[in-house]
Amino acid sequence: MNMLRLDHPALSAETLEAGRAHVEQALGVKLATRGEHPQMGTHNHLLSLGPDQYFEVIAINPDAPPPGRPRWFNIDNFSGPPRLTNWILATEDMEATLAALPPGFGTPLALQRGDFRWRMAVPDDGILPWDGWAPAIIEWSGDLHPAPGLPDQGIRLASLVLRHPEAQAMAELFAPLLPRDTAVFEVSDTPSLTATFDTPDGRRTLS
Repeated sequence: MNMLRLDHPALSAETLEAGRAHVEQALGVKLATRGEHPQMGTHNHLLSLGPDQYFEVIAINPDAPPPGRPRWFNIDNFSGPPRLTNWILATEDMEATLAALPPGFGTPLALQRGDFRWRMAVPDDGILPWDGWAPAIIEWSGDLHPAPGLPDQGIRLASLVLRHPEAQAMAELFAPLLPRDTAVFEVSDTPSLTATFDTPDGRRTLS
């Protein structure tokens, strides 16, 4: 039995509008209504990837009070054009998962947005292992999950590729914990995430 599954990939942007426009142009769809994370001072748009997965565009919310701590996903230090920066894995047992992983994945924080309740492991400095390219770990509370409530526009994740100088070590750690073919790990001097989507208009790619 796999301990983890892919919950959602995330694209960071300097502004939410820039991120939304980038994804809508690349995938030929409209993103869902904006949401907020008051505890982290960020806001987002979501896109359905089917009944169990979604895609997130996230940025610092300039209208929210600073959270008094580093924000998740190291987004305090984000700059440049919108791009994929994170992948988020879901667990049903946060404590067991963190015990199975090396140090650095963070402390579980209880969070909420509307009726949704979840815990996210967030490092104190906001930076996940492997210079931020390790996945974030999320545990949803109860049966509510964002994906089923999003408009289904026929977009599905075909592949997720993580390139990193230490991709082999990451694969050895995560491949046994994930369903087969969740992610492809490729050794590269330049870290990056690339997601390929099946859309009604053919395959599209974001990186």
